[in-house]
Amino acid sequence: MHAARNSEAPMSVELKTRIYDDVKIAMRARDKERLGVLRLITSAIKQREVDERIELNDTDVLQVLDKMVKQRRDSHTQFQNAGRDQLAAQESFEIGILTDYLPAALSTEALRDLVDAAVTESSATSVKDMGKVMAILRPQVQGRADMGAVSAAVKAHLSA
Repeated sequence: MHAARNSEAPMSVELKTRIYDDVKIAMRARDKERLGVLRLITSAIKQREVDERIELNDTDVLQVLDKMVKQRRDSHTQFQNAGRDQLAAQESFEIGILTDYLPAALSTEALRDLVDAAVTESSATSVKDMGKVMAILRPQVQGRADMGAVSAAVKAHLSA
């Protein structure tokens, strides 16, 4: 059972603050599984802050969460292929909690529109200009789309 569903939290609350508040809620609810994942998140955030000697903003926290989700998806696939169903289930559980903090995923159409706008804005004409397009798109899609899919969409658009 999830102690606090994050869709209920006001969007004006800073993401990092929301995560720390959810840690407290999970502790009070004695939700050990959720608390464990939330502590992994706070640990990753603190590690990056210490390593880079900065205070992470929402965009930076989204990058941390995005990376964690990607790692867990990779692990989930490997565990499933190896027949380690219990470990795969744990990865799925962690992905579920991590995605609670990510913005809603972009639809294929919305991603296509963003790619079109970024190509126009950057005046890109070939795959050689892909870096310019990705630099424009990255902040817009962070946490809302898999960067591999974004890259493929940009490459397909520029190759056409």
